[in-house]
Amino acid sequence: MNDGVRTQDIIAGDVFFEILEPSALEYTYRLRPAKDFGGTFGVTYKSPQGKLVPAEPADACSTKFKNADELVGNIALVERGHCSFLTKAINVEAAGGAAIIVTEYDTEIDDFDYYIEMVHDNTDRDTDIPAGFLHGKNGIIIRQTLKKMNLPYAIVNIPVNLTFIQPHLINQPPWLPW
Repeated sequence: MNDGVRTQDIIAGDVFFEILEPSALEYTYRLRPAKDFGGTFGVTYKSPQGKLVPAEPADACSTKFKNADELVGNIALVERGHCSFLTKAINVEAAGGAAIIVTEYDTEIDDFDYYIEMVHDNTDRDTDIPAGFLHGKNGIIIRQTLKKMNLPYAIVNIPVNLTFIQPHLINQPPWLPW
């Protein structure tokens, strides 16, 4: 079934990844990469078996992470708010993280259903790790599922090339149509 939508129209500069484990989260997810800071998914960071680790504390506004050892070489899943996107990325990089994915955490806010443009905070700082914004509902479900299953991380394949996959064949989360 093809409804006239092309995969290239869906991709539009976004980055995709898939969760390989746990099976309850085995879907393809969409990220909006940071506009003007950090590295690039697929160049600076790519992994067919990377770990997506929820940061503790979740806001990543400090370099003091309770789970710093788990962040080393991995992707930190952090929550939006309390400090700039760039500050979060710099803090994750300082802790040894290889990439950062920022997501909403509050289901009561108005922009829960939108992708946020992550921009530089106009300071003289920068980071080399890639950063992306994950749709809020995905982030909440990933965090809740990992917590419920008592898992410290999810195994991910990032980035995923969807160029030659028909849109209706993309294994997107059932709770969030693109």
